[in-house]
Amino acid sequence: MVDFWARDLCREEDLFRAFAERLRFPGYFGWNWDAVVDCLDDLCGDVTGGVGVVGVIHDADSLIDADHLQVFVSVLCQGAARANSHVDLDGEPLYRPAISQHFVFLVKDFDAEEIVGKIQHPDLVVAQDGEFVTVTLDPDVWFS
Repeated sequence: MVDFWARDLCREEDLFRAFAERLRFPGYFGWNWDAVVDCLDDLCGDVTGGVGVVGVIHDADSLIDADHLQVFVSVLCQGAARANSHVDLDGEPLYRPAISQHFVFLVKDFDAEEIVGKIQHPDLVVAQDGEFVTVTLDPDVWFS
């Protein structure tokens, strides 16, 4: 488990720094959203234990109004989908096991409808089930 605090993720440059430090991104990390996806896909066994990683974002309430919330959630989904895959973007087999990645946003003042409204996007499937909101890439958009 890797802990993040939302106060460190409120600005894009701070988010990039926090992810690079906590997940030990390589020196070639490009400090942009595409580079986050690439580095999430390439997380090494030192970080994941060869099995996977759960990123927990504490006090995520402060991110609800962040301009980059939607892209941040999408990037996490993209990185996890690529890391969880047994094939590369061209459909060729990867010579590494799939690495499970999950990211959990812990909020104190939960308003599921507000959260769903902030992150809903045509490329994502956002679902609410009671006290939980889940987000995945829309397979019709990303995998067809």
